[in-house]
Amino acid sequence: MTKSAPLKVIISGGGTGGHIFPAIAIANAIKTKVPDADILFVGAQGRMEMKKVPDAGYPIVGLWISGLQRSLSLQNLSFPFKVISSLWKANRILSRFKPQIAIGVGGYASGALLQAAVWRNIPILIQEQNSYPGITNKILARHARCICVAYEGLERFFPAEKICLLGNPVRSSISNVALLNPLASKQLLGFRSNAPLLFATGGSLGARALNEALAQNLPTIRQYGLQLLWQCGEYYYEQYRHLETSHADWLKIVPFVKEMNQAYAAADFILSRAGALSIAEQQIVGKPLILMPSPNVAEDHQTANAMALVAQQAALLLKDAEATAQLPALLHQLLHNTEMAEQLSANLKKMAKTDAADKIATQAIFLAKN
Repeated sequence: MTKSAPLKVIISGGGTGGHIFPAIAIANAIKTKVPDADILFVGAQGRMEMKKVPDAGYPIVGLWISGLQRSLSLQNLSFPFKVISSLWKANRILSRFKPQIAIGVGGYASGALLQAAVWRNIPILIQEQNSYPGITNKILARHARCICVAYEGLERFFPAEKICLLGNPVRSSISNVALLNPLASKQLLGFRSNAPLLFATGGSLGARALNEALAQNLPTIRQYGLQLLWQCGEYYYEQYRHLETSHADWLKIVPFVKEMNQAYAAADFILSRAGALSIAEQQIVGKPLILMPSPNVAEDHQTANAMALVAQQAALLLKDAEATAQLPALLHQLLHNTEMAEQLSANLKKMAKTDAADKIATQAIFLAKN
């Protein structure tokens, strides 16, 4: 790279907010350090990154790629053709864009793009969000110059000399949640400021078991005097939206929370899946937390994520199969055991890493220039 040549960075990954928002946070951090950096995203056609990334101000190119279905499915017959197609297109993208560094954050498109970058001797940086890495990152790890992780103990999967323990990047708006007035945030979201609020989220796509546990326990939640902000996911919104009609004064059901910083600021308690990005944000927010890990993810990695917090007494665990029956008891504990709730909050804040995006951007820029 000549002195006058702009820094060119390609970032690949997506599928869920847990991959997309860290990728955007890294891009923003690179732009802060190198304002004229040229950044291109590569995602999977039809996935949510194809909308979220342009909304954040970055161009994106889609690959024809998806994951293998775990059950027998005719869709799996097209998988080999999708892999060949995505590798071919990724190679063409790299040939035209000529990046100095390729960053992979996980998701279907990340594997194809990073493999093509390896073939072209372009340095690759992997950002692994979870305490149990996906198979793509494990395969590509030996080619990576740097592997940025958020949890200790990943030497079991990656070369120790390549690991940088930097935390998970979060949206910049989340880093400033402590500056928001919780009472004003409640009113902004349409809730009373004088009653506790439970914010429940099944992630960007929603979670069937979490939604069902809330639906079955609405009378109890109301009896406890709680208000509820419920992000049910776009897949489930039509199924549950009618419940808000008869409980509009204390219940809001939405497919997706756009102003997540306001939701976190307004919340007194949080019920959440245990995706890595959600946990990183909740560590910064530091509100008493119930984690309900999904058992339907690769290698049960959400349970590993959750147990890392439970071991530090920074969260309560709610198992998927027991959610409907056990949710009332956990909410009762948080409402009536103030000392325990405050301890959970304090321990959670101790685990927060607020500058992960900045540090990962520094690593990426260094690799691109050396």
